[in-house]
Amino acid sequence: MPRLLLVQPSHRSGAGGALVKQRKLHLPGLAFPLLAALAPAHWQVDIRLELIEDIDFDDRPDLVGIGAMGHALFRGMEIAQAFRARGIPVFFGGAMASLVPWLLKEAADSVVIGDAEAAFPRLLADFETGRPLRPVYDLPVESLAGLPVPRYELLTAKRIGRMLPVQAGRGCHHACTFCSIAAIYRRRYLHRPIPEVVRDIVEVRRLGFRQFLLIDDNIVSDPTYFLELCRAIEPLGMTWASQCAISIAEDERLLAAARRSGCRILSFGLETVRQEGLDALEKPWVRTANHAELLERVAAAGILPSTEMMVGLDGDTEASLDATLDFVRKTRLPIPRFYVLTPIPGTALFDQMKREGRLLHEDLGRFTGYHCVHEPRDIPSGVLDRKYDELNRRVYALGSVLRRTLLNPHILRNPWAYLFAFFVNLQYHAHIRRNDIPVVF
Repeated sequence: MPRLLLVQPSHRSGAGGALVKQRKLHLPGLAFPLLAALAPAHWQVDIRLELIEDIDFDDRPDLVGIGAMGHALFRGMEIAQAFRARGIPVFFGGAMASLVPWLLKEAADSVVIGDAEAAFPRLLADFETGRPLRPVYDLPVESLAGLPVPRYELLTAKRIGRMLPVQAGRGCHHACTFCSIAAIYRRRYLHRPIPEVVRDIVEVRRLGFRQFLLIDDNIVSDPTYFLELCRAIEPLGMTWASQCAISIAEDERLLAAARRSGCRILSFGLETVRQEGLDALEKPWVRTANHAELLERVAAAGILPSTEMMVGLDGDTEASLDATLDFVRKTRLPIPRFYVLTPIPGTALFDQMKREGRLLHEDLGRFTGYHCVHEPRDIPSGVLDRKYDELNRRVYALGSVLRRTLLNPHILRNPWAYLFAFFVNLQYHAHIRRNDIPVVF
């Protein structure tokens, strides 16, 4: 029986270089349980999540697969080197690997580009029959119908939180220049048949979970599909979280349907409080003037808003970063997250910055989202780094955390979610004190 080990790397902390560890993985990913379900029955599949468990490099699997998000790719390359030194072949997959397969040429035997549903079985078949692994497996899928139930037991055996992941769709119709999803899917959006999504939710419930993370790059890309999905989820009595465009709050039907079906947390990419910056990133369909009103509608509907914003966009100044802090205070955002604008290789933004000569360097190991790697138009990069650090420290100060979560006027509409937000903010607070990127997994 051949054995496959799937590894999700952690990442290294600040200047100290220690591996970031957590006691519990709050938002486990779907890729590994789904790949395990796609593997032939005679394959033994094990997974290691380095954030919460150690990797035994003396283990002797027949094949190792590594899937890393963002900067964790570089820790993945260290892991790959250790296993390959022992004669074990290694392949990579995931969004970051798909964007920079050339970076992995010396670190891996193979790279799976984009969706893995067709490529992964082909890779395993090549391995079993003794054929050399292809340097690249790039087999796009045109439909998400017929996917098996993920092997959730590979997650439930570990220290995870209160949610299991269920996928609804992939991709997005928009083409924002900074976005890795836009670079990979190129305005395509695929969604799964609703009965198959419901089947997976029912399996999550059977395993004793009452909450799930609905995975989709923009769950309201197809409003008709979204409404039908909400109607199908509603009778199940589950609660869920997801991410989508803030435009959901412009349509009362969508927002009400989400709440009735059990939605309690939605994450939005607001990006900035300045319209000029959004326009420069080819995201003019989001209007910054509407941010506060739309967030209030979401919260008033009983759904906790979580947001992501960037600093260092064209037009950003010291004053605009101060305005970002004021915006968070006034809207009492329960879970705000901030990153320095980072041109990811493979995106249109990276090509633009390189063409304009604005990249400070191309050492991708330093493209962490925590320090500036390009020359902003209206603020020196060193000043931006200082103001970004100040923004994080003030937003995640304990007084700010309490005011935005436990003392939020909307807490009685959604108590569990605001309590969750409180603990997420405490984790961000700890990361900031260690000079780490404030992330939660």
